[in-house]
Amino acid sequence: MNLATNARELPAAQAAGSVPKISIRSVGKTFHRPRSNDTVVALKNASLDIADNTFVSLVGPSGCGKTTLLRMINGLIKPDSGEVLVSGKRPVPGPSMGFVFQSFRLIPWATVQKNVAFTMEVSGTPKREARDRADRFLELVGLSKFRKAYPSELSGGMKQRVALARAFANQPEILLMDEPFASIDAQTRELMQIELMSLWARQEGVVVFVTHSVDEAVLLADQIVLMGPRPGRIVEVIPVDLPRPRWGYDIRANPEFIRLRSHLWAAIRDMVVTDPGSDFYGRETASQTAA
Repeated sequence: MNLATNARELPAAQAAGSVPKISIRSVGKTFHRPRSNDTVVALKNASLDIADNTFVSLVGPSGCGKTTLLRMINGLIKPDSGEVLVSGKRPVPGPSMGFVFQSFRLIPWATVQKNVAFTMEVSGTPKREARDRADRFLELVGLSKFRKAYPSELSGGMKQRVALARAFANQPEILLMDEPFASIDAQTRELMQIELMSLWARQEGVVVFVTHSVDEAVLLADQIVLMGPRPGRIVEVIPVDLPRPRWGYDIRANPEFIRLRSHLWAAIRDMVVTDPGSDFYGRETASQTAA
């Protein structure tokens, strides 16, 4: 795929007085567990504004409410207190929002092309247009030769490329990503990060990306939201002042990258050391239900 694209400027919507694309106001969410007859406070008094045309990484220890917040932005979960607004309205799941999960969620009996075109066709896009757009995005992720293949014939990295092509082909205003690269090997993960940055650079929109990887959060984002453990809360919102595009040179050697990585790692380390319910390596313990 051709990665030659102009550097993306920081969003003008960050200017004072602009209306945020996503507004999260004093949000709280508690989950009830009938089996154990107890509750888990997933989020408490979380507030955040996200400007249009911004890539945001949510990072923090396991159980701090990252996935819960992502699902609230999508409208899949309603807050118990506070409010979430998208373009000034309460969010409703639909084609304006894409969701990429850790698992690939491909239709096993459909070809790669049909997998990418499926959600467009369901939302009313004419079949020919949906297939043409699917082919265009499969070309962008380097899978044109596999358009007639089935998911069982693909590697894990290729399946995740299909999932990315499917998400971007719908041209969503907001793309929500829940640890999409966690299940693939380290080398493929780095390639997928480049694919994601390249795709995002080609079209406007917001990406909210959940990750446990500090390096990944710094590499991808314009803005990092650091979340703290139970009850889940927003500890810090950190701007990332690194040039784009971020491929073609070793961004990890940039002093600002090193500074941000060290800052985040130290903060998360302190959180998990002082919280006995958190697992240092980011795996969810038996006492946790909120991602």
